[in-house]
Amino acid sequence: MASLGPYPPTHWAASGKMNRLCNSMEPRVMDDDMLKLAVGDQGPREEAGQLAKQEGILFKDVLSLQLDFQNLSFNNIEAIEGLDALVNLEDLSLFNNRITKIDSLDSLVKLQVLSLGNNQIGNMMNIIYLRRFKDLRTLSLSGNPIAEAEDYKMFICAYLPDLVYLDFRRIDDHMAKLAEMKHQYSIDELKHRENLIQARLEDEQARREELEEHKAAFVEHLNGSFLFDSMYAEDVEGSKLTCLPGVSELLEAYKDKFVIICLNIFEYGLKQQEKRKVELDTFNECIHEAIQENQEQGKHKIAKFEEKHLLSLSAIRDESELTKLEKKIVEYSGDITELFNVLMTLEMQLVEQLEETINMFERNIIDLVGLFIENVQSLMAQCRDLENHHHEKLLEISINTLEKIAKGEFDEDLPDDVRSLFVDKDTIVNAVGASHDIHLLKIDNREDELVTRINSWCTHLVDKIHKDEIMRNRKRVKEINQYIDHMQNELDNLECSDLID
Repeated sequence: MASLGPYPPTHWAASGKMNRLCNSMEPRVMDDDMLKLAVGDQGPREEAGQLAKQEGILFKDVLSLQLDFQNLSFNNIEAIEGLDALVNLEDLSLFNNRITKIDSLDSLVKLQVLSLGNNQIGNMMNIIYLRRFKDLRTLSLSGNPIAEAEDYKMFICAYLPDLVYLDFRRIDDHMAKLAEMKHQYSIDELKHRENLIQARLEDEQARREELEEHKAAFVEHLNGSFLFDSMYAEDVEGSKLTCLPGVSELLEAYKDKFVIICLNIFEYGLKQQEKRKVELDTFNECIHEAIQENQEQGKHKIAKFEEKHLLSLSAIRDESELTKLEKKIVEYSGDITELFNVLMTLEMQLVEQLEETINMFERNIIDLVGLFIENVQSLMAQCRDLENHHHEKLLEISINTLEKIAKGEFDEDLPDDVRSLFVDKDTIVNAVGASHDIHLLKIDNREDELVTRINSWCTHLVDKIHKDEIMRNRKRVKEINQYIDHMQNELDNLECSDLID
């Protein structure tokens, strides 16, 4: 069974089956057009179907789908593909096609029923792929070369232990137990490999989630030596100079101090991100409470009005004297106007309250962002100071080396590409200077990236909050007007009817 969003539940299954004059047909490709045709053909009828066609059917809403026959032709599908959007699909039939391999179903994590009968699947290893579908309970593979294998049923029962039905027959407990015993060793090895793969996938997912948290704090890759390493990744000349006496020790001390500053930025960034989150959560809670309280007041006013409303309409209908009738209509019309004024007053009060709250939040979040930027820039300045100090020391070692080489007092062997830097003072000074420039540029770029991104985040956040409030207000005013218009129209229609009578 399946349901499409607002549409009533309906059966999405093959609606037309044709004669199998198929083997001579060209293979077909599974694409969006085929899926749309099949889903539309197998979808709801009458009013629900018309709504689906008008508003569009979301593939994620499809729970059951058969791609064995269509109204126009036999599918003749050779490969499974193009089903990624059917994330909630529970029942899939690809019966009677030319499929040779079971794959490309990874996104169908809710799959319970899979029919692949009468295809060309011959490799038993296809069954291993199906182990990932934890909800799979019904499988049909009859009519495939694989089904002719002597160990066919035993293999499937062993490797898919949660399967309940195979080829339209229930798997009995005795068969399942025999299959488990027969393939126990292989299954244990497979489970071990699967556990290793699962652990690796979970680690990768955890790292991705952690990276996203760091990005949200604008300090990704600052919890280590990444920035420092990137400074030397493109620094050819600087890398050459590490073989000079004393430079390796100098570089190691420089890196240790640099990484400590990066870690300080990282830890500070996470703390500030938490403060911004608390600020935003508190703001959203205040907004929600204010709107909810205002809505409750509005509902109370409307409830009191509607109590009187029924009595007023009844009194107008029962009044036979024209003068009194007109007076009651005027009074009731006044009640409607008064309700409108009350509701609009409540809305204006809410607008003012929310505007004050939004402005306060805007000031607070801008202050938090400004403080964060100021402190990060101060820490980045310390990185530049370290770089400047390192540059001075490296230049000093390089000049001393040049003088020793010129005097013939330098006894250590240097690679040819390094020795070529010491032909004269300008060459070595330029090489050290180029290295220094690359390092400073990397530091500047990382600082600029952080500042730009957090400022952009702040601007977009505040803009969205203001726009959301404008849309909320417009929607509320529209609701009030529609309700009041409905009340007034009801009175006008009653007035016309009574005056005619």
